[in-house]
Amino acid sequence: MIKTRIQNIIDQEIAAIQNIPVDGVIEKALDLIHQQIHQKNGKLVVSGMGKAGQIGNNMATTLSSTGTPAIFMHPSEAQHGDLGVLQSNDVLFLISNSGKTREILELEFLARRLHPNLKIIGLTGNPDGEMTAFCDVLLHTGNPKEVCPLGLAPTTSTTVMTVVGDILVVLLMEKIKFSKEEYAKRHHSGYLGSKARLK
Repeated sequence: MIKTRIQNIIDQEIAAIQNIPVDGVIEKALDLIHQQIHQKNGKLVVSGMGKAGQIGNNMATTLSSTGTPAIFMHPSEAQHGDLGVLQSNDVLFLISNSGKTREILELEFLARRLHPNLKIIGLTGNPDGEMTAFCDVLLHTGNPKEVCPLGLAPTTSTTVMTVVGDILVVLLMEKIKFSKEEYAKRHHSGYLGSKARLK
């Protein structure tokens, strides 16, 4: 019984990943990030609340280690001075499953007040949320149903967000022709650092 339930949860997660829209929007996000960061020397500033923020932090650190400068900015801390890290040629990457997280909406307002022409990419499960109105590019997760038995705890939604982040990481690495040698320069210590330096 429990084995069947485990397989069912795995199958739901797989189905959610396979339902990520492949409609040309990811390519637009890729092009915008490449333009602002690799051509105009900006950086990607990722932000999200709660579990979405944890996914965003992972996305930012992975991008940084693979040649695309990125940082995570907590939306609440942004209101207490961290907003100053934003520059006009950056890209703000906002993650909100509902598309209407209060702190994320406030962050957009404050960021655009600081830099009116700032480029913004959104990642959401709700294409009808408030984020739709202000994102230059809006990535959609496919709005998967959470495998949480209450339908509340971020589970499937965060899995899909992670995969979208991985897609961007891989495509950017390929676009900038990121090498093993360059990876080693950014990841000196630990097993991966040693592995990257092997000839």
